Amino acid sequence: MTLVGLLLLLLVAGLCGSIGRAIAGYSHTGCLASIALGFIGALLGMWLARALHLPELFSLHVAGERFPVVWSIIGSTLFVAVLGLFSRSRS
Repeated sequence: MTLVGLLLLLLVAGLCGSIGRAIAGYSHTGCLASIALGFIGALLGMWLARALHLPELFSLHVAGERFPVVWSIIGSTLFVAVLGLFSRSRS
């Protein structure tokens, strides 16, 4: 993987993580957290899709690697929603 391919992959992961954060309504993180959320969301989303025998809806091919965009957004939304449940202060 080249440096340009890695940067493109990080950009796509960051966008997917940001979209997932926006859907879940949690905005207390920065750019690096969005990238991490995108990758965690991709792992969680693909695991969920395989467990439920669902097809891969839309994926981008970046530098020879496949990145599942839709499942990354769904997975990061679920992950952020669960994090939000545990981190919200109770008043």
